Amino acid sequence: MESTFIVAAIALMFPLFACLYRAIRGPSATDRVISINVIASKTVAIIALISFATDETFFLDVAVVYALMGFIVTIGVAKYLEYDDVS
Repeated sequence: MESTFIVAAIALMFPLFACLYRAIRGPSATDRVISINVIASKTVAIIALISFATDETFFLDVAVVYALMGFIVTIGVAKYLEYDDVS
């Protein structure tokens, strides 16, 4: 069963690199923000799969913290893009 989780985690890395390409070469700032958010979401999923594969529950805590950080960064960047000011 562990090998299934590892294969799924590796399979999630290929679309992650496609999103990384979009983040670097995106035609607009909105595309870049969305691709960074997708990268953060896929990273959380990969960390959760590794947690299930290794049967270590503290990885899930790391995944939750990473998801919260990704959400806060996305909100901050979206506010900056909308108002050109983060204060």
